[in-house]
Amino acid sequence: MRNQALKRLCNSYARSSGNFMQNQGRYPLEQLAIIKQKKLDEAEKALKEKKLALIKEEEKLKEVEKERDQVKDHRFAKLTQLRAELDAGTTTDKIQQMKAYLKVVDEKLRVKDQKVKDQEKKVEQAKVAVEAARLDYLKKQQDVEKLRLHREEWDKEMKALLEQKEAIETDEMGSVIHFRQKRSKENQ
Repeated sequence: MRNQALKRLCNSYARSSGNFMQNQGRYPLEQLAIIKQKKLDEAEKALKEKKLALIKEEEKLKEVEKERDQVKDHRFAKLTQLRAELDAGTTTDKIQQMKAYLKVVDEKLRVKDQKVKDQEKKVEQAKVAVEAARLDYLKKQQDVEKLRLHREEWDKEMKALLEQKEAIETDEMGSVIHFRQKRSKENQ
């Protein structure tokens, strides 16, 4: 009874998939696995690009911060110079000129501070992009892993089905040989 059920299962599989022996080695989701692997490769490449972009944005931030710090140092030096001039009792024209220059330096500092803030936003956007690319990469990596595990399970099932089919054929051949031997003995 069990052998008949297995035989029907194998025969139905053989009919549905064409020649059982020929299609046995062909994984039905092979094209999907190839596509998923390509998408994983693309996601990995995109992640690397996003990381490089983040590094470049961070380097720009350091450069902009350095420029801002130079302006800050220059402002502090001019402010110290102004205080020294005030303590020395310099003329009002020179003090007015120094105050006007300090206003120019303050404006430069304000512009540099704004550049730093803008660059910090760009760095933050690049970090968000890297995180999104990383999550996408992990998702695609999981998809590929799921298909790999499915493939292993499918291979095991196909091997078991093939072994069952071979066992059934061996049983049938043994029955035929036994029947022929029995018939030949009866005929003698």
